Amino acid sequence: MITLDQFYINGAWTTPRSTTTMPILNPATEAQIGTLTLGNRADVDDAVAAAQRAFETWGLTPKSERRALLARLLTISAAREEEMAQAITAEMGAPITLSREQQAASGTGHLRAFLAAFDAMEEEKVLPNGDILTYEPIGVCGLITPWNWPVNQISLKVIPALAAGNTCVLKPSEHTPLSARLYAEMIHEAGFPPGVFNLVYGDGPEVGAALSRHPDIAMMSFTGSTRAGALVTKDAADSVKRVALELGGKSPNIIFADADLEARVPEGVFGCFSNTGQSCNAPTRMLVERSVYDRAVDLAAEAARAQAVGDPQKEGSHIGPLFDQIQYDRVQTLIQTGIDEGARLVVGGTGRPDGINQGWFVKPTLFADVTNDMTIARQEVFGPVLVMIPFETEEDAIAIANDTPYGLDAYVSTRDEARALRVVRRLRAGGIHINGRGTDYGSPFGGFKQSGNGREGGAHGLMEFYEVKVRPPFSI
Repeated sequence: MITLDQFYINGAWTTPRSTTTMPILNPATEAQIGTLTLGNRADVDDAVAAAQRAFETWGLTPKSERRALLARLLTISAAREEEMAQAITAEMGAPITLSREQQAASGTGHLRAFLAAFDAMEEEKVLPNGDILTYEPIGVCGLITPWNWPVNQISLKVIPALAAGNTCVLKPSEHTPLSARLYAEMIHEAGFPPGVFNLVYGDGPEVGAALSRHPDIAMMSFTGSTRAGALVTKDAADSVKRVALELGGKSPNIIFADADLEARVPEGVFGCFSNTGQSCNAPTRMLVERSVYDRAVDLAAEAARAQAVGDPQKEGSHIGPLFDQIQYDRVQTLIQTGIDEGARLVVGGTGRPDGINQGWFVKPTLFADVTNDMTIARQEVFGPVLVMIPFETEEDAIAIANDTPYGLDAYVSTRDEARALRVVRRLRAGGIHINGRGTDYGSPFGGFKQSGNGREGGAHGLMEFYEVKVRPPFSI
């Protein structure tokens, strides 16, 4: 049994002021594997005070010194990737192959990309008018990360914050504390000065709100639901702090009649189901041109039936459970809502997969003949549930794709390059995938509309954590 009853504050593992605890559960078995102590406002105050003190010197540290520590962190992260993968599988149920190849690997992948962006970053430059512009750290940053891609999101926030010379307080999801603990250990091993990085466990209403409202925090960076992101923004408003948000999505996957259906349709199905559907940029709405719609439904059904579900500890391409009981119940309700609203259930449905009687496993589910006003087409399900919607024309596809409060990613499949570029130009989304190819580490990630504001990753993600100062050249 694991006991996480210390926070990382001012360069040391410390006993919290709070005594509130919660169980750490394994999603595949529903068994308790540990106990976590949750923080309170006083714990946040301690962490912020440590970060403030550290900022007085860390904010003035030369770029070369900050880079050397990040390079050391990269070496350590690469050496401990297997530990990270095992932690993520245990705490949120990602199958171990996925944890190794994508979840844990994202930590080192983003770090390498940030180092490249940091090397190219000029923290001072002369403007065309002769004035001198400097990029300087903002101050103490509050970082709130989710459970579905734990180390991915931690690295997207912690690395650019520290690279830019900021100090930070991290509140990871209370549901994925093992990976966060490991990340703090790696920061400590790398030798970052005390107070530069601080870790406080806790839930959103207590620790998250205390961070967002704290007058000594200069910036909040949040990843999670759109509802929670709005609360962070409201809490941050009184102190007029900068807020960066990466929120939900309901990404369209537009497949034209001339696309390679045998490749793109199954790819879209497995893309939606990957990570058990618990990815904000998953292609959850498959829009198919009417003339090939029936064939696409058949191909999607074949792929959905082929999607295995199983033990996260076993290697393979199967999917695992949802991360907790609340999410399991929510997904079951939305599947039933799809049935009740008249969508055609092609594969899956409510309940656990056959042969599984414990854990928060759900059936990979495919709905056809969905209209874009149905609940399952508008709400983020966050489970392995794909909806298929026919369209008539290019204009029709664009209109349906953009008819959503979200705008995170969008997917386009066609053999016509001119059409692809034409459609991409009109899609209101922050990231585009074309014919199965997405973007790589180092590119900006983020969305339009209620999918958030700001960008994470690479040079754009690094710039989120800088303040801008301008001065004239010195003269007497």
